[in-house]
Amino acid sequence: MRIYLDNGATTKVADEVVKAMRSYLDINYGNAASLHMLGREAKEAIEHARKIIAQKINASPQEIIFTSGGTESNNFALKGVAFANKAKGNHIIISKIEHDCVLKASEWLQKQGFDVTYLDVDKYGLVNPKSLMRSIRKDTILVSIMHANNEIGSILPIEDYGTICREKGVYFHTDACQSFTKSEIDVKKMNLDLVTLNAHKIHGPKGVGALYIHKGIRLAPLLHGGGHEYGFRSGTSNVPGIVGFGECVKTHKPEDIKKMTELRAYLIKGLLRIPHTQLNGHPGRRLCNNANISFNFVEGESLLMHLDMNGIAVSTGSACSSSTLEPSHVLLAIGLKHEIAHGTIRFTLSRYTTKEEIDYTIKKVKEGVVKLRQMSPLKPGLKYTKSKQQN
Repeated sequence: MRIYLDNGATTKVADEVVKAMRSYLDINYGNAASLHMLGREAKEAIEHARKIIAQKINASPQEIIFTSGGTESNNFALKGVAFANKAKGNHIIISKIEHDCVLKASEWLQKQGFDVTYLDVDKYGLVNPKSLMRSIRKDTILVSIMHANNEIGSILPIEDYGTICREKGVYFHTDACQSFTKSEIDVKKMNLDLVTLNAHKIHGPKGVGALYIHKGIRLAPLLHGGGHEYGFRSGTSNVPGIVGFGECVKTHKPEDIKKMTELRAYLIKGLLRIPHTQLNGHPGRRLCNNANISFNFVEGESLLMHLDMNGIAVSTGSACSSSTLEPSHVLLAIGLKHEIAHGTIRFTLSRYTTKEEIDYTIKKVKEGVVKLRQMSPLKPGLKYTKSKQQN
């Protein structure tokens, strides 16, 4: 038996997506920049996908720029705005729980002379809008706060942040890689200037993403060349990937969200029956497929390996940095102690997850926790704080 509960890292490519992509690999394989028939067919396919994705977030097709994925889109948003708007100011604001690519892009910008403010979050991983408002200065040019956190699943109130930034005349960017199609995104209603999207978190192919850029915003390109993507992103278009991206957005179904939400709640309830456990992230404002649980007196890596040996794939944090032994910066930012952070597992579901798989997972997690605690030098006892039973 193999059960995949690491969909926050990547997802299975849906059958209908593979089918839509196939002909653009071996039949309609033209370069979208070519003027002949094969080139025109490729260009039409790209524009069709661009329209689908734009409609999903209430944008215009011309405001969607295709990239190689979320990391490129985030880097493009931060660096592109920073260098195109240096005359206006050099101050950027981000949160402390951003994805590593935003954090490291910001660190790099600091070395280039930009000033970066890192906003604290509360115990649920939310940035207080008042804290954001206080941090905006006359020289602030960009605020970047993610829509939903990739580790703990909390959904942040980006509409509040967008409203503040619009009133202050500051560009607002949000990383929506985890939330796209799982939570509403309306760029007009939410006052969003830049939005990062990608395909492989929603049953699309790896290696393709997009950046929504509100009409009129100036960005300095990261890649220079033939002037593809309205001059923002040069390079031969990944036609099969873009077609697959559009297809996975088109085949999104509201009933999938309902199913994942119900199974996620069922999983959380079952796991929190284990003594000395706690749910991380907001109990209500959270992604439909995310359950982040800390198991006291257990090493997360050991529990992960126990589950892996029983055919269950999970993660101990962000898949992009889970190979490091350092505790998650997100879990530390919400106030967890190092030993609790090290005992944390992220379970992320997909539309293919079944109740039978969740039942089996709960059973094997309980077995693993009991076994590992028996070997642990830290025995649960009265001196420890009782777990927070959040639902």
